[in-house]
Amino acid sequence: METKEIKRNPAYQFVSTDTNGIISDLIEGYELIMKSTVRPASPEMQLIRWVAHIIIQERMLNNWTGNQNIPSRADGANLDALAELTYIQSRPPAKPAACKMRFEISQPQEQAILIPAGTRVTDSSNTLVWETLEDHYVTAGQSSIEAEVRCQTPGIVGNGYAAGQINTLVDVYEYYSKCTNTNVSDGGSDVPTDEEYYELMRASMDAYSCAGARGAYIYWAMQVSTEIADVAASSPTPGVVKIYVLMDDGTLATEEIKSKVLAACSADERRPLTDLVTVEDAELVPYDIQFTYYTNRSSNQSGAEIAAAVQAAVDKYIAWQCGKLGRDINPSKLISLLMQTGVKRVDLASPAFTHLQDGNQTLNADMSYDPAEAVPQVARVMHVTIHNGGYEDE
Repeated sequence: METKEIKRNPAYQFVSTDTNGIISDLIEGYELIMKSTVRPASPEMQLIRWVAHIIIQERMLNNWTGNQNIPSRADGANLDALAELTYIQSRPPAKPAACKMRFEISQPQEQAILIPAGTRVTDSSNTLVWETLEDHYVTAGQSSIEAEVRCQTPGIVGNGYAAGQINTLVDVYEYYSKCTNTNVSDGGSDVPTDEEYYELMRASMDAYSCAGARGAYIYWAMQVSTEIADVAASSPTPGVVKIYVLMDDGTLATEEIKSKVLAACSADERRPLTDLVTVEDAELVPYDIQFTYYTNRSSNQSGAEIAAAVQAAVDKYIAWQCGKLGRDINPSKLISLLMQTGVKRVDLASPAFTHLQDGNQTLNADMSYDPAEAVPQVARVMHVTIHNGGYEDE
């Protein structure tokens, strides 16, 4: 899957950097002062060209400096400095992944067995190290306990460890028998890129309100991880807020991510007392891709090149289609991508255009919302069938 695409504004040109225009102005000024004509190969012309080069460099620096004072165009540390203009004051740090770990002892004991905070575990290859966050006890008469462990290395590197992969204890406790993670590790995220950070800065303006604004819930949910691609918030009934999260790869959020989103959106200083907040899954809408493509007989591309380009276009479409909650299933987008591969024409059998709900409810005349519109939908490809129809004449 492709990562989400965020586009900021292109650089703004505060002053002209047209070389020909600057040279013309310099020639005009020189001839006016010196009362003589500047010849193309004269020393004066060489000097003017050198001066124009210096002016162009200075103007480019001026344009760059001006753009670094605009959040939608600033980069790196300059963008960090501009964060003081918004609610979010600093770029969020990388966050570590976490998962549930079952710690077992050899047999139940008459007293509780301590598993201290900071107890470390790892996988069989000792790739990453994880640790418990607080003291836990295997209660008397029990032989195991589940506790959350957090990766010591922040970032997405800790995501995706399947249940059972983290199974090696580093710090042995009394009566230790074995340990294993019971769910897939998730929740790790890297430091936001400039594009992601800019979007957070924009969204943070909604966070000033604690009145239950849709944008505020979306902002706090997006703060959880840079791996979140889209968030929808809706209220099917008064006082109830449901939040839906979509990840970068087009999948629904894992339980680990959903629990973190719920915690982020349920804090007392962020959630109105009248709101009951839950995090749920969007509705998956299945669709198939089936088409036949034909190649122009006079094409300069080989059949293998065309086939590879067609497959790449289909992959790009699938990633785009599931990249946003409520994005309509749009066959026109697929055809557009396929026609850029060099094929002559496409005979598309499926998908058909399908409108999807985005979770934004319509306000009725009685100031109520339609609950049927509350659950956002996201497209999910099921079967892909590509037929090569061979060559055709122009």
